[in-house]
Amino acid sequence: MKLICIGRNYTDHINELANEKPEAPVVFIKPDSAILPKEQDFYIPEFTQEVHYEVEVLVKIKKVGKHIHEKFAHTYYDEIGLGIDFTARDLQAQLKEKGLPWEKAKGFDGAAVIGNWQAKSDYTDVDDLNFSLLKNGQVVQNGTTSMMLWKIDELVSYVSQFFTLKKGDVIFTGTPAGVGKIQANDYLSGILEGNELFNLKIK
Repeated sequence: MKLICIGRNYTDHINELANEKPEAPVVFIKPDSAILPKEQDFYIPEFTQEVHYEVEVLVKIKKVGKHIHEKFAHTYYDEIGLGIDFTARDLQAQLKEKGLPWEKAKGFDGAAVIGNWQAKSDYTDVDDLNFSLLKNGQVVQNGTTSMMLWKIDELVSYVSQFFTLKKGDVIFTGTPAGVGKIQANDYLSGILEGNELFNLKIK
């Protein structure tokens, strides 16, 4: 399986990091070794002093697809989830300054949290899902998929132009504004449409 991540898909998040608004989805990959095992705490790596949380709606691909037309994209997934794209922001800034790839800052072990999966049929409209991230019981990120620059079906179609999608692949669809630094002893939980889909401790 592969983790396909979308950057800069919410205008407010683009603005908070002073990034340029892209003309097409920004795509990067995390290896499957980045997935944080279930029920495991997240340990801040020694190579960074500034890990940021980024809560994102996730989509799990259910069948092989290539060059998927947008009108058929909805047939390639039937599970929706919530997760975190952990980012070593200080390392990412160094890499970006030198024009180098982001993988070390985005794809390190444990950098991808995948919460419990929910049936797509449980929701009326995947383009209007409310989600949030709580840190120590306080809401730090809050968004809705209606705020996406590129909606879920558009992303499935776009990504499939470059990568053959396979059963079990996961698409991270981007994060809204409110990203921030984690510290040891923080407690994070993710809520999608009122349901807690993950929680974890920071070590």
